[in-house]
Amino acid sequence: MSDPVDAADAGQAEDAVLDEAAAAVDPGSISVEDLVVDLERVAQERDGYLDQARRLQAEFENYRKAVAKRETEARERANEGLASELLAVLDACEAAVDNGADDVAPIRTMLLDALSKQGLERLDPTGEAFDPERHEAVLHTDDSEADGPVVEQVLRVGYGWRGRTLRAAMVQVRG
Repeated sequence: MSDPVDAADAGQAEDAVLDEAAAAVDPGSISVEDLVVDLERVAQERDGYLDQARRLQAEFENYRKAVAKRETEARERANEGLASELLAVLDACEAAVDNGADDVAPIRTMLLDALSKQGLERLDPTGEAFDPERHEAVLHTDDSEADGPVVEQVLRVGYGWRGRTLRAAMVQVRG
């Protein structure tokens, strides 16, 4: 059994704690200025947390976009690598057709069409101004009347992949 004196002391201690809590919550003991100051502090904290959340969300969106862009670029580089390796097959087909193997022509056409749909461009710059980014000059003829170097003859066709030079055209330049 519990001691009645201990129970009374515990009850008095409990009443004292409740009285202190009631005094702290007593509307008469808190001034309006204190409430306004507390409200402003809480509003500033809220605004700080909201700003942090918005910044974090913006950083995440930027990260997500950057990852998607890197994935797309990696996929395109992989496709570009495959197309680059298939250029040897195209060259072999063109050489066969040039040497009279007409039965290879449909295969070359199908391969070229399939790669063109994915972004392959054929660079055949005869008559165009020489561009070292897209052309590789292996022969040069002098022509003092020319305004600048011009591609006179294409010795090996070049290819581009989605606007970038995959293999420069091997050309003879005049001028």
